[in-house]
Amino acid sequence: MVGFTNVIRSTIREIAGINDVAAVEYPVGLPAAVQPIAQDAVALLIDYQSEAYAQLYCDRLRRFIGKRGVDDDLFVEIAQLLVSRMGYLDPIRIAQLKLQEPVTPGRKSLVDKRRFRLDELVSSLPDIVGKPAMRLLERIYCAHRTMQIRFSKASIVGIKRLEFEAWLRHWRRLSTRYEQERVWVERWLHMIDRALTKRPDAVIAVVRSATMIEGYGTGYRHGMAAWHQIIDGLAKPSFDGLLDIADLSGAIERARTVPRDPKGEQLRKAIGELRGHVLAH
Repeated sequence: MVGFTNVIRSTIREIAGINDVAAVEYPVGLPAAVQPIAQDAVALLIDYQSEAYAQLYCDRLRRFIGKRGVDDDLFVEIAQLLVSRMGYLDPIRIAQLKLQEPVTPGRKSLVDKRRFRLDELVSSLPDIVGKPAMRLLERIYCAHRTMQIRFSKASIVGIKRLEFEAWLRHWRRLSTRYEQERVWVERWLHMIDRALTKRPDAVIAVVRSATMIEGYGTGYRHGMAAWHQIIDGLAKPSFDGLLDIADLSGAIERARTVPRDPKGEQLRKAIGELRGHVLAH
């Protein structure tokens, strides 16, 4: 009961904008090369979610200001990939973008058909509803099944549905998907920090590893799983001093090229071979 009450309170605060900030504050000392990217990112994330969410982006950038080993080019890449990940694609975002499409007089609006996994749709719900629903889907072996959703402005009913779906962004930060994304982004940033300290030669590979995760559906799930495999199998043990890979950057890049399969067996085998080669020497 306490959990349900907290969700209701959080939802009311979110809808009312109580959790928002009056104005987004950019980090002091942000390099000139990064400033236009940050400004565009803030505008996008306010539209995507809220001012408070855009402020979180700025706060995350702040940790790299004056950081040893972070030049303008690297900072630009981090800023670009960070906003890309924080603006992750979900049904809510697709509805938002569909509503923003320009209308051409005399031309019928195209219907956008997207296929989502059921566990992906359920993960967009608040935790208190989403987690029990997820357990039910897993119990009846339906979590990985897909469903096609239509996003259309071709009718009043379609537009109203899009408006409702876009309004659901007020629930986004209470969802299982948001929490998963938050944890992933923080781990990615942490790994960049560790690479800067332990293996500066591999920093760019760790930064660009974020491009493994994109879109939605099965491709998104496989990309996320593969990213964790590479970090846990190559990057983290190298940073911990448990694995001495001379060309860590190259190893990460080679692992990224391995074709993805549902169980990650090919990547697991490739990582094992890379580790075995090091241990053999």
